[in-house]
Amino acid sequence: MFVRSLSLGVAAVALLSSGAMAADLIIPTTPQPIYESAGFSWDGLYAGVEAGGLFNDTDDTRGLIGAVVGVNFTVADPIVIGLELQGDYVFEGDNTTDAGLFLALGHVGAVVTDQVLVYAAGGFGAITANGDSSGVYALGAGVDFAVTDNVSVRGEILGLGNFDDANDDFFDAAKATVGVFYHF
Repeated sequence: MFVRSLSLGVAAVALLSSGAMAADLIIPTTPQPIYESAGFSWDGLYAGVEAGGLFNDTDDTRGLIGAVVGVNFTVADPIVIGLELQGDYVFEGDNTTDAGLFLALGHVGAVVTDQVLVYAAGGFGAITANGDSSGVYALGAGVDFAVTDNVSVRGEILGLGNFDDANDDFFDAAKATVGVFYHF
C-alpha cells in the first residue's frame, strides 16, 4: 500500500508541476511587423534632362538636348496619369538653322513593377526657327526605370506632325530621347 500511495503521490506531483511549468512558458507577445519595401513612388513632381535625336523622312537627322518638368498622379493602382512640359534645343547640320521644340504632353501609364513605368504620351506644342513658329502635335510612348529612391531614367519615342503642313503624312518626324529625372 505504501508503494502504491508513494507512486500516486509522485505521479500527482509530476502532473501538477509540469502543468505549472507549461503555464509559465506561455508569454504573451505582440508579433513583430514584417518590413515591406514601399517601392518607388511615381507620384509627384519631377524634373530632369533629356538628349537624343530628331529624325524626319528626308533622312535629315538632328541632335537635341532639353529640359523636362512634370507631375504624376496614381489614380488607381497601377494606373498613373501625368502632365509634362518639354523644351528642347535642336541643333542642325552645317547649312541649316538651329531650332527650339516645345511640347506640352499628357501621359497615361501603368506601373509594371515597383521600378518600371510604361506609358503612352500625346500632346501639342511648337517648333521655332529663324523667328518663325509652327504648331506641332506629338504621339508616342516611353518607359521609365527607377534607379534609386528619387532618380529614374527614361527612353521615349514620339511621332511629330505639323499642323501647318499640307503633306499627307501623319507624322513628319520622330523624336527619340533618353533622359535622367529627379523625383521630388
